[in-house]
Amino acid sequence: MPNTEHAPAAVERLLTELTPREKVGQLNQRLYGWQAVERNSRGGFRLTRRARAEIDRWGGLGALYGLFRADAWSGRSWHDGIRPEERAEVAALVQEEVARGGRHRIGVLLSEEAPHGHQALGGTLLPTNLAVAAGWDPALLTEAAAAVAAELAASGVHVALVSALDLLRDPRWGRAEECFGEDPLLAAELTRAVVTGMQGGPDGAPGSVAVVLKHLAGQGEAVGGRNGQSAVIGPRDLRELHLPSVRTAVEAGALGFMAAYNDIDGVPCCANRDLLTGFLRAECGFDGIVMADGRAVDRLTAMAGSPEAAAVAALDAGVDLSLWDESFALLETAAAQDPRVAELVDAACRRVLTLKHRLGLLPDTDTDTVPARPVPDRERLTLAARTTDRLSRRLARQSLVLLHNADHLLPLTPQSLTKVVLAGPNAHDVTAMLGDYVPPLPASSAASLEHALRRALPHAEIVCPPGLPSRSDLGGADVVILALGGTSHRAYDDAFADNGAAAGPAAAATAGEGVDFADVSLPGGQDDLVTAVRARSACPVVAVVIAGRPHVLTTVTEHTDAVLWAGYPGPHGADAITGALLGGCEPVGLLPFTAPRHSGTVPVRYNDRHSAADVYRDAPDPVLFPFGYGLRYGTVAFDHLTAAVTGRSVHVEVGVTNPAATEADVIVPLFGHRTGGAVLPRRRELLAFRRVTAPPRGRVTVAWDLPAARCFAEGATARARTDLYVMDLRTTIRPHQGSEDTAWHDNGDTTAPEDGPGPAYAPVRSRPYWP
Repeated sequence: MPNTEHAPAAVERLLTELTPREKVGQLNQRLYGWQAVERNSRGGFRLTRRARAEIDRWGGLGALYGLFRADAWSGRSWHDGIRPEERAEVAALVQEEVARGGRHRIGVLLSEEAPHGHQALGGTLLPTNLAVAAGWDPALLTEAAAAVAAELAASGVHVALVSALDLLRDPRWGRAEECFGEDPLLAAELTRAVVTGMQGGPDGAPGSVAVVLKHLAGQGEAVGGRNGQSAVIGPRDLRELHLPSVRTAVEAGALGFMAAYNDIDGVPCCANRDLLTGFLRAECGFDGIVMADGRAVDRLTAMAGSPEAAAVAALDAGVDLSLWDESFALLETAAAQDPRVAELVDAACRRVLTLKHRLGLLPDTDTDTVPARPVPDRERLTLAARTTDRLSRRLARQSLVLLHNADHLLPLTPQSLTKVVLAGPNAHDVTAMLGDYVPPLPASSAASLEHALRRALPHAEIVCPPGLPSRSDLGGADVVILALGGTSHRAYDDAFADNGAAAGPAAAATAGEGVDFADVSLPGGQDDLVTAVRARSACPVVAVVIAGRPHVLTTVTEHTDAVLWAGYPGPHGADAITGALLGGCEPVGLLPFTAPRHSGTVPVRYNDRHSAADVYRDAPDPVLFPFGYGLRYGTVAFDHLTAAVTGRSVHVEVGVTNPAATEADVIVPLFGHRTGGAVLPRRRELLAFRRVTAPPRGRVTVAWDLPAARCFAEGATARARTDLYVMDLRTTIRPHQGSEDTAWHDNGDTTAPEDGPGPAYAPVRSRPYWP
């Protein structure tokens, strides 16, 4: 990403030369990009009349959204969309036409959706965020995000719109798949990975893009899991749960944020000055751009009284760039009538132009020449896509979580399988692996679970009946595999709202934007399918759950011999699942959410201040699997968890032993639960985590040095304590006791580290972390 010194001076000079209309034009992003170009009958592309009229109106364009977008909402497909090899030509055309349409030859920001890969024809896809979060691997996500950014940059794109900030607080919300789970620390570290990877560090790097992170803030807390509706959050929970990812993103150098649809305690995020200016800019020191979500400013009209007042309210709160709004185009009139609005327009325009200067989209104001802009490159695009594809495979394997494995059924032995029955709604479906915000894939670029199994077991009979397998289908079978779950796939004849969300009854989708569910049981009678197959089968039954939200899996767990959770693992998901089932790779992921036992008990989270256990008379045990749960095939032991207070930090160590003859990939989470502090009750927290490789028949020690302020409540006394957990191990520390090398264990007494608890074997644990 180009970065030129003295950007403020260049921008300030340009600001003095722009007319009020040109300034307001820099703040607008009104066009749907796929409507901006069309194919020329003589070959190539040309601007549409609609795009030319918009450029003429403003003397240029601030930003253009979704030039390359292809999906059911845009209507673009392989039949009429922009193909990968055409992106460079189209991007250059748009840039030249926009620059020529203005007095100052200012380029346009090309912004694209890239929540888990570029939403364009030929865009390489990653697993969805929820699946990535199950791998607990920020380092790998950093690599993958950098590869996606390289694809975008090679296509001429400047800004990637990426989901990262929302927490999964209610599984009824259809956009759960866009979250990095329910924990703020895990989400924050994965958000940092996205920013670092896509933006290439603080000064940018070749092949990087600017990131606009969404959504700010608290959208995952919407009442009832209803998309875009009110989030009732107190200031403490807002800061402790929903804003850590924001602060981390600013520290990582994020260049943009997107203000969410929802209101927080009655104040819409797009009009929330305390949030966008007070917290984000004044407190966190953010100096980039804030973009509104699609038509979110127009939605303020009912509150503000008029479209013009809605635009002023958003601008005054801290919104710099709108998305498809009509109201923001009225700021020219408002600025002419009110000098304060004119000053706000200047401030927002300054931030947009500063980003454009950083990205090489401004002319050289000293020489009146246009700088050499990064040229889209087909060869670089091909190389980047190959890298993204390779990393997508690795992320897919890491996303798998083993929830149940009676009698160590899995992994199956391929040589012993002569007949396998595969059934369930996701047995044949490729698109169910992908999630929302995806383009149509090239033909044969991804496999269904059926095809992957046939490739992996060429000598076995694979029976894939529609619906419930008959007794004849099941006769002589060695194993039944049920491909369960849901899908976020949108058909081209589905109905959509003006912002792309599903509208009306979705034909197939059971998750995704606009697909909120009151009941999070498996859809379509899948529990009945499981019980019927169990009753008919004389062989083991394995369930694979492919889904973008936490579902109630109580019946599935009770009536199967093994359960593998796969999230939406992306285009290589079928191969990853098949590999895990047959022992080609080991599922070592951990759940990034709490799996409910009953649909009526949601929302239930591990870090709620009060436990939901023994509260509901008809559901005394509401949690089926806790946050961070996950089994594995091999045995890994955790031992000697110790902690010592040293000045203002806490040093924590735990041992990881691998008795196997091959190395083991291990996720080590450290949890804490504070008691006896200044505020009661305290929520349980993930304090740190690390992914390590334990050597064959060897041991590795994992150590953390944590700020004492993170481990102890403010004003903690000697009576305060914090219980620390790694898997089933627990140790206790106090803030004002012991010397620098003292550690406290289960009973709170000082004991030598070697006298601590014995090994904890991850494969055999069956209870939550919180006794």
